Amino acid sequence: MIEISNVRKSFRDVDVLKGISLTIEDHEIYGIVGQSGAGKSTLLRCINGLEPYDSGEITVDGALVNSRDKSALRGLQKRMGMIFQNFNLLERLDVYGNIALPMKFWGINTRSQESRDKIEELIRLVGLEDKAHMKPRQLSGGQKQRVAIARALVLDPQFLLCDEATSALDPEITKGILALLQKINREMGITVVVVTHQMEVVKQICGRVAFLYNGSVLSQGKPEEMFIKPAEKEIQSFLRDKSELLPRTGVNIQVFFVGEGSNEPVITQMARELGKDFSICWAKLEDFRENIYGSLVLNIDEADREQVCNFLSSKKVAWEVLT
Repeated sequence: MIEISNVRKSFRDVDVLKGISLTIEDHEIYGIVGQSGAGKSTLLRCINGLEPYDSGEITVDGALVNSRDKSALRGLQKRMGMIFQNFNLLERLDVYGNIALPMKFWGINTRSQESRDKIEELIRLVGLEDKAHMKPRQLSGGQKQRVAIARALVLDPQFLLCDEATSALDPEITKGILALLQKINREMGITVVVVTHQMEVVKQICGRVAFLYNGSVLSQGKPEEMFIKPAEKEIQSFLRDKSELLPRTGVNIQVFFVGEGSNEPVITQMARELGKDFSICWAKLEDFRENIYGSLVLNIDEADREQVCNFLSSKKVAWEVLT
């Protein structure tokens, strides 16, 4: 696992990371999300030793990430594949050559049958069999990112670190890249750490997530729990919820559907059993890893408040009166 304990990092007089503490478990897909400037990419670069941190500790399977111990750091970096937003491919090399590049860097014979078999297997894994001898300029953005993913896997890493890996891609291509990352996590058992400002990325693949704000961890947990009912105004602003556009008469009650109760027909049951009229004036449904969660806002008469609230509580769903 990756343990991050009270990590601090400054650039000149600017505090970029302010006591970050996180635990990333083996074999999970973990998201680090937040707006630009929150410290996400800096944290990721500290994890793999590209950027030294000022204080605190980062350990990978108990081994300290220490930029002063160059030999030990190189060994750790070999276990951590890295994917960047801008792909970082060499234009003079074809797809095969770009994937083989880390092997050459580590002095591995790329002409051996074992190496050729591994490279060809990775080309198949990322779905580029017919592109093996094309140069990067002949590829689409999504294809370039698939090459970058295969290159990051060629040394059999235990961890795959993704720094805004889908930010330059359109939504449909992004879905394909995320599905590939899920497949790698599931079939190869590789821990994936995803830095992103895109909620669609977090919703589709991350089992847990940390929300960074101004260099600090503002919240962490399951994304469906954190983002469906955010308590922090910074997360609400990040999500750009429109729930403030509500009726000024009656009582507005927001009902949350998270977890086991998210598939229960609570609203239709309430209408039938109580025989009350109400309006659904705002709703949001989100797809989290093929599970639908969300919330909706009901507008009811003031006289019906107690009865409606008692009914919702009896169904063990989360709700709150909006003021």
